[in-house]
Amino acid sequence: MRLSRYFLPVLKETPAEAQIVSHRLMLRSGMIKQSSAGIYSWLPLGFKVLKNIENIVHEEQIRAGHHPMLMPILQGADLWRESGRYDDYGQEMLRMKDRHNRDLLFTPTAEELITDIFRSYVRSYKDLPLTMYQIQWKFRDEIRPRFGVMRGREFYMKDGYNFDLTKEDALHAYNRHLVSYLRTYERMGLQAIPMRADSGPIGGENTHEFLVLAETGESEVFYDSTVTDLTFGDRDIDYTDKDQCQSIMEEFTTRYARTDETHVEDEFHSQVPEERRRTARGIEVGQIFYFGTKYSDALNATVQNDQGEKVAVHMGSHGIGVSRLLGAIIEASHDDKGIIWPEGVTPFHCGIVNLKQGDEEADAACEALYKSLTALGLEPLYDDRKERAGAKFASMDLIGLPWRITVGPRGLKNGVVEVTSRRTGESEEMPPEQAIEKITKIYAGV
Repeated sequence: MRLSRYFLPVLKETPAEAQIVSHRLMLRSGMIKQSSAGIYSWLPLGFKVLKNIENIVHEEQIRAGHHPMLMPILQGADLWRESGRYDDYGQEMLRMKDRHNRDLLFTPTAEELITDIFRSYVRSYKDLPLTMYQIQWKFRDEIRPRFGVMRGREFYMKDGYNFDLTKEDALHAYNRHLVSYLRTYERMGLQAIPMRADSGPIGGENTHEFLVLAETGESEVFYDSTVTDLTFGDRDIDYTDKDQCQSIMEEFTTRYARTDETHVEDEFHSQVPEERRRTARGIEVGQIFYFGTKYSDALNATVQNDQGEKVAVHMGSHGIGVSRLLGAIIEASHDDKGIIWPEGVTPFHCGIVNLKQGDEEADAACEALYKSLTALGLEPLYDDRKERAGAKFASMDLIGLPWRITVGPRGLKNGVVEVTSRRTGESEEMPPEQAIEKITKIYAGV
């Protein structure tokens, strides 16, 4: 993409309403624009990152054997009355009526709807296990929306639901999701720690939240410092292997790590040596639940087992905050100049900065770099504006592309361009062909 043709409404000043780093930088870099309280338009740069995150979530869900689908944003109230949650959910649920005076709600979550789909079509244990998921817009009418996309009213979310014959099978689904989430977050350049949490209005026996440590986190967390040493890495996972998933789950959850709702001070002190006790703030980016037969009992979602008996299926749900992840990544990866995108989610693979637009040799070198990278399947952002060099560098630093190739007449006289890492600030001069090879190799493993 040529920057002269791209819609990138960068702001020089920070809007007064932006209270945290991610909100400030998303507004300044032209990623979002507020439509109303807690509701945002996603402008081209922000939308690109949103879709990159969504694609990673899809890939890892499908790798784990889960089936993508899509449910409506608006739901009828009858299913929620049937489950008993319509009146209990509270004012966060946006309720409305259509022209026929029928009660509707804007989806805050979809346990009732997915259970109704299941009970309409699945009759036998032979059709289990089954996990379906969607990535869809949700709405919760927060009393005080704040922090941009971190605590908005409208949000983009992956929600998945498993149906299993037994509790043992459902707990394997729970472990499988935990493992797939670990891989998902690491691909985004995040360390998201699974912490024992409270199930809230969704309910259930088992639940873990995935939290990214950050000063602006909404939750107070307590943990053994050794949990931050754990990495998922490039493991070869067989998601059908219950023992393997259980082993990885235990590796990442046996150390003390809890949100404030489930923290027990006596256990913390008895289980964790003093030098390893940590208290911090965390940003929730996902949560998994096992809630047994709560919804299948309420909505009569049964299958026939191998004995010919009708039994309620065991269920769980699993969410990832796709839109909130943008804020979490920025909170975890920025400096005083702007965003620092991890390679896995960056809107463009690298930036090309022409130090002297209009110079015949510099223009030709930039065009050659742009065309070569594009032909190799990469997407560079070429700053071809007639702007001073300082303004171009400032824009690239603000929007946070991981790599920058700088082209100028002086370097070209020596046959080189400059390749700079946004994360480290380190620069290296090399021939243009070598710069192309370097960038290509970096993204080959992403």
